[in-house]
Amino acid sequence: MTIDTPIALPVVDVSPSVEISIATPQHFQFAHEICHLIKTAAAQRGTGIAERHPEYIRQKMREGKAVIALGPNDEVAGFCYIETWDHGKYAVNSGLIISPNFRRQGLARRIKRRAFELSKQLYPKAKLFGITTSLAVMKINSDLGYKPVTFSELTDDEEFWQGCQSCPNYDVLQRMNRQMCLCTGMLYDPENQSNSE
Repeated sequence: MTIDTPIALPVVDVSPSVEISIATPQHFQFAHEICHLIKTAAAQRGTGIAERHPEYIRQKMREGKAVIALGPNDEVAGFCYIETWDHGKYAVNSGLIISPNFRRQGLARRIKRRAFELSKQLYPKAKLFGITTSLAVMKINSDLGYKPVTFSELTDDEEFWQGCQSCPNYDVLQRMNRQMCLCTGMLYDPENQSNSE
């Protein structure tokens, strides 16, 4: 699903100096910086953040499937994008990254919530899932209604799992026949949520 005009959602203020919005082509200039932040965070953590290229990030902006946070002087404070798998049956909020200058301010939670809301709006019937090694992301996901699951409950789309190849733990995933890894799988099923409310 390509969006020519991104869905208008109100801007969320983290602080007076940070603005969160849906990324658009006007944000293309930040694609290299975002990729650098992702690569640097992966190297620092030594765990799985899949590497992305600027054109891929620009594509997500073009489609209205990314959330960007900008600080003073248009500094990238954070970013997250949406991917879909199995013909829209599954959606993922991926590539959540916070610039070191903006960490420990609750920004990750606000960006993730915005991406989560956008995902539900674009793909209301999709199961939302993620895999992560980050305890902070697990807590954020849990607060949004995600539940820990085995990898068998996630997409079996080969292209998704190929995205794990740039992770330093990919050999673990392969050795375990894609049944488990160092990441924790988490799933938000809108059908289960509506039944429990």
